[in-house]
Amino acid sequence: MFNQFSQQLKQWYPRRDEQQWVLGTLYKIEGPSYRSPGAMMLFNDAGEQFGLLSGGCLEADIQQRASQVMHSQCSMTICYDASDEDDMSFLMGIGCGGIIYILLQPLTAGNNYLQLPTICNILEKRQTCVFLQKITEHGEKAESRMVDQGSYDFSVITKQLGSRSSCLISLNDHAWLATTMKPPLHLLIVGGGVDARPVASLAATLGWETTLCDPRPANARREHFMQVHTILRCSPLKLTDEPLFKAFDAAIVMTHNLQLDANAVAALQMSAIKYLALLGPAVRRDKVLELANLDKNKVMVPIAGPAGLRLGGDLPEDIALSILAECQAVINHKDANSISNLL
Repeated sequence: MFNQFSQQLKQWYPRRDEQQWVLGTLYKIEGPSYRSPGAMMLFNDAGEQFGLLSGGCLEADIQQRASQVMHSQCSMTICYDASDEDDMSFLMGIGCGGIIYILLQPLTAGNNYLQLPTICNILEKRQTCVFLQKITEHGEKAESRMVDQGSYDFSVITKQLGSRSSCLISLNDHAWLATTMKPPLHLLIVGGGVDARPVASLAATLGWETTLCDPRPANARREHFMQVHTILRCSPLKLTDEPLFKAFDAAIVMTHNLQLDANAVAALQMSAIKYLALLGPAVRRDKVLELANLDKNKVMVPIAGPAGLRLGGDLPEDIALSILAECQAVINHKDANSISNLL
């Protein structure tokens, strides 16, 4: 399943003229909802669906509405009210209790595919833009705009967005949904041993882009890391020479070799990554830092070592989940506390 919109675009773009397509967007919610405003999904006339707008409970009905949009070539808005006993979503037994509003827009060559090819290209370059979608009345033609990072409008709109990734704004007395489009998180894994496999696999499931670095011939074999986008054979010290170096958002250092780990940690101090994990206990971390000639209290990029959240378990899969969960929380500025307060 492709839930990251950048993944959906990669699947859609080569086939954009082979089938009829509709873009579904969650543009407003009232009360609890599985997804947040800005969530997007693609439907085609072969019945394929890329992404989710709910927990999977509404998609069959949305597909039927999308078929109507393919036929009419006009936009449609839908409201599902799980708090209304007479509403279909309530009768389906969904039980969330919220109200969600969805915009369906046809994707055609005539409307330039709502700027999605341009957005796809921008995300491929690991740049950011704002996608504007006009909330049209039923039967109106679909409208969209793309605002790139270098324009004046970008700064104006992002100021309105604030910390939100998506919100409704007013332009020329019409409601538009503004959504920040960012490339997926790019994770660097330094060390291609057996325990790195579940890290790469889980990162791929999350829709992250991954790069694996290991100079040792026996490690990081492509057949064991099919989900990894790029495999680097350079020394960790030479990471700074790689074109991808500035693209990394997070890194996990797990070579199980003190010197290689030290080289990686030292090189990554010159990066702009937001999360740097080092596998192993505190005593090993201190040895790595000593070899790297680094003071843990004076590093430019803080080191998560020992890395991960206290989830329990000591299998490679357990450790992968623990570290990637911590990474997700740090990147998204969350506290990783229990929502249910059971912990």
